[in-house]
Amino acid sequence: MSEGIRWIGEHGDRSPKAAAPGMLGGISLTAARGIDAEDLLLCLGADPFQLDEGHLYRERASVPLPENVNPHRVGHAMYGTCGDWAYVLEDGAMATWYSVCFMRFSPAPPMPELAGVETVCTTLNRYDRPSRLAHATPEGDFVATEYGGDTGLGSELDAALRAAGAVFPSMADTPEAEVETYWAEHGEELPPAVLSAVGEYCGLRIDRAEVEAGDLPLALLFPWS
Repeated sequence: MSEGIRWIGEHGDRSPKAAAPGMLGGISLTAARGIDAEDLLLCLGADPFQLDEGHLYRERASVPLPENVNPHRVGHAMYGTCGDWAYVLEDGAMATWYSVCFMRFSPAPPMPELAGVETVCTTLNRYDRPSRLAHATPEGDFVATEYGGDTGLGSELDAALRAAGAVFPSMADTPEAEVETYWAEHGEELPPAVLSAVGEYCGLRIDRAEVEAGDLPLALLFPWS
């Protein structure tokens, strides 16, 4: 199993440090296949002029905001590409893609431009637990599951989750006491297993040192503007 993004899960419960140059704790990941990183970010509410300026994430404090923008409603992200996938990293409360897609009466792609774009998202939901894994398939399926479950689609992503040990027993098919015991004994293993599975499925490798130093490009997100 690839260790390419397992480190994200290993530090998932660590609180982000706002003054740090980059990210390490509490990272949510959004990855999309077959779309330019900049196009994905525009769908998430990025400012195209800011993207063109080429700032690094560690320079975020010095980047001026557009007029009439509330600084408390600005999301800070870093991004990159790996193979066919573009990815966005955030250490806020929730992944922007997930918040736009699922914080509605019914799940729907945030913009028509993302219809048919395969997207995988791990969002920690730090203020609205539990953490969740979401998958939008090219065929139009659009599902989310709590960490510990699979998507129910019988997909290659589900196979990767099972191979990584990221699918835990549920009370639907196992006695409650056994489920509680298993989660108590193995709960800490779950976030790294989920990220290992996502990394294996997507073929993602993201350099921890670059992320921790803030050396990836910066995107300012205004999804609700």
